[in-house]
Amino acid sequence: MEEKVMDELLKKASVLVEALPYIQRFNRKIIVVKYGGSAMADEQLKRSVIEDVTLLKLVGFKPIIVHGGGKEISHWAAKTGMESRFVNGLRVTDVPMMEIAEMVLNKVNKSLVQLVEQLGVLAAGISGKDGGMLKVDKKYADGADIGYVGDVKEVRPKILYDLLEKDFLPIVAPVGLDDNYQTYNINADDAACAIAKAVSAEKLAFLTDIEGVYKNPDDKSSLISELPVTEAAKLMESGYIGGGMLPKLANCIDAIENGVSRVHILDGRIPHCLLLEIFTNRGIGTAILSDTETRYYHE
Repeated sequence: MEEKVMDELLKKASVLVEALPYIQRFNRKIIVVKYGGSAMADEQLKRSVIEDVTLLKLVGFKPIIVHGGGKEISHWAAKTGMESRFVNGLRVTDVPMMEIAEMVLNKVNKSLVQLVEQLGVLAAGISGKDGGMLKVDKKYADGADIGYVGDVKEVRPKILYDLLEKDFLPIVAPVGLDDNYQTYNINADDAACAIAKAVSAEKLAFLTDIEGVYKNPDDKSSLISELPVTEAAKLMESGYIGGGMLPKLANCIDAIENGVSRVHILDGRIPHCLLLEIFTNRGIGTAILSDTETRYYHE
């Protein structure tokens, strides 16, 4: 065998060996993946993400996907002549917009089910309505009424446990019901965080359109690889964190403080970002941990 070919084979073997401790550590553990952003718009990236999650399933993890669909909702709303309006990053959702949102989220949901099943894994697409999983109260944006936008107050995870037990990969659309069984749209980050807490997930991974959390957003070399929750809280108080990262980081801290072992913020635009973060010693995004945890380096 040629030396060059042998070197390539040895590199592949070393990658598998590096992944082994992580496969052992997280075998049979639940991992929640919040899937959204540009990784949903690009078909090649979409397949890359689904390949990652499917591989996690096949090596013994118990993944749950919670997906968004904001760009697609805006696209279809525009097609019907509706204008998308936002307050503090939350879509103003009247009855017609709620109908569009639910239609689009169901469409996205089943397209993800189709991709997973093409890769040989059984998937089940559900929404927060199924099994009364996501119960909500009306959410306000700084006191402003933004319509049918829900704030998750309770998660009933039985349907998720049932699907995982029967070896399905659950794929969840962020739609829920209030006490009067009115349909509400839910921010996908909020839904993923609530579900991760309810099932005591070992990991919660947010796929975003940025590389991770920075000490200084203007300095790309200041990416933080590992961030204890106390340091994350200090960063939020410092005023450096702003825009869409502020509520995302708040969700991360909330998840850690409520039993989720690790939260990862990853750049979903990087192919196979999930595998790089979970199965390699250094990872590529920001891992947010409790103050007593380490990232399980094996060097």
